[in-house]
Amino acid sequence: MNFLKLFDIILVALAFGLSTAFMVGAQQSVSLPQFLAIRTRVSDFMMFGLALFLCHTVLGLCGLYRPIVLASLGAKIGDLLRATTLCTLCFFAVAWVFSLHLITIQFLALFWVVSTLVMCTVRPVLDLLLGYIRIRSGHLRHMLILGTNPRAAAFARRVMASRERGYRLLGFVDDEWPGMAEFNQTGFQVVSDYAGLADFLRHNIVDEVAIYLPVCTFYRHYLEVAGLCEQHGIITRFHADIFSLKTARWRAELVDGDHYISTYREVSEGGAQAIKRVLDVMLAVPLLLLLFPLLLCVAVAVKITSPGPVFFLQDRIGLNKRRFKIWKFRTMVSDAEKLMPALEGQNEAVGPVFKIKRDPRITPLGRWLRRTSIDELPQLFNVLKGDMSLVGPRPLQLRDFNGFNEDWQRRRFSIKPGMTCLWQVNGRSGISFDQWMLLDLQYMDEWSLWLDLKILAKTVPAVLKGAGAV
Repeated sequence: MNFLKLFDIILVALAFGLSTAFMVGAQQSVSLPQFLAIRTRVSDFMMFGLALFLCHTVLGLCGLYRPIVLASLGAKIGDLLRATTLCTLCFFAVAWVFSLHLITIQFLALFWVVSTLVMCTVRPVLDLLLGYIRIRSGHLRHMLILGTNPRAAAFARRVMASRERGYRLLGFVDDEWPGMAEFNQTGFQVVSDYAGLADFLRHNIVDEVAIYLPVCTFYRHYLEVAGLCEQHGIITRFHADIFSLKTARWRAELVDGDHYISTYREVSEGGAQAIKRVLDVMLAVPLLLLLFPLLLCVAVAVKITSPGPVFFLQDRIGLNKRRFKIWKFRTMVSDAEKLMPALEGQNEAVGPVFKIKRDPRITPLGRWLRRTSIDELPQLFNVLKGDMSLVGPRPLQLRDFNGFNEDWQRRRFSIKPGMTCLWQVNGRSGISFDQWMLLDLQYMDEWSLWLDLKILAKTVPAVLKGAGAV
């Protein structure tokens, strides 16, 4: 593991060096030997070391060192893409904080391309090489599988599909049952029944035992096999999804010496949250600085065009139903919330939300601010504070939340709300409430850093078109 960490840092440094060489060669203002002869200050080495340290932390957060032997190539490539993107953002952060003018946007784009090519090429090749060494040296891990149901057979096929993973399948353990005839068609071999398992473990090389049995009917077998494996010092694996959950993932945890298995969503898991948080801050700060003149002009315009405060602060429902104050430019008359009960009969939305296309409470300036979504820009302060993310389900009012009548809809509150999401780029107010909720859950189920970046990129044209805005 330490070898991999050092190896990855060397790859990042190599990608940085190659990017520098390409940039110098492309500019042709100075030769590469002349560039290398430039005196380097100790502070430059310290800043480069800081960037590499941040990259080291990011690589760990992206799951590159998790002990997942059976991870697919696609999953590994996804982790590597996420890692190189965040490493690029780390170099951007260091350059921005310390005003390093040599690290330009063009350089960072080139570094991302080079580091992605290097990591996504060298890392899989290294895995193949290590697997080849394991196979040639005969240092394979001998695995025994308990159960002959379709899930056990599917697991065996995944193990055998890539020999470089270093596993040798010994066979299956099970008693006769009605599904045995179907299992025999798979071509796999049953090497023992449960009564003979203890004797099989005594006389054969077994490194791991994978249990694929229904817990409710085979709990006694679980106890016996786990005890046997403990006595022999054999690793025991069992499928964690004993409740047949559809979207939740599982991980083992150690709390004060006690072992637990926890369910989690990747988008709400600690490492993923840290990655999203880094992205939020690194984008929100430059956006606020860039948009400050616009924000100032809008604030003045709101103040002089209608009586009342510049900003509208309202309680919204956040992560796991926590309440927070959302910031928006005021687009309605100052007593808009008091007038709302009288307008309930004119609600045009289906579901618990409240929408009126020609809401009489909206000011002329407010209508333009809503159509352009400029009224939402102060929520960048909510992002910096940590109440919101740049991408996530839109935060709902207390009134709308109290109108929810289906528990499946409430899963959207298990992650931080955001300024934009799939709903924002797929019709906004023009879609039904149920479609809105399904898009939020789709975002959660398919979440990745790439999806966040894609949504951010699509938000700009959606806002410029004003599609579905009210």
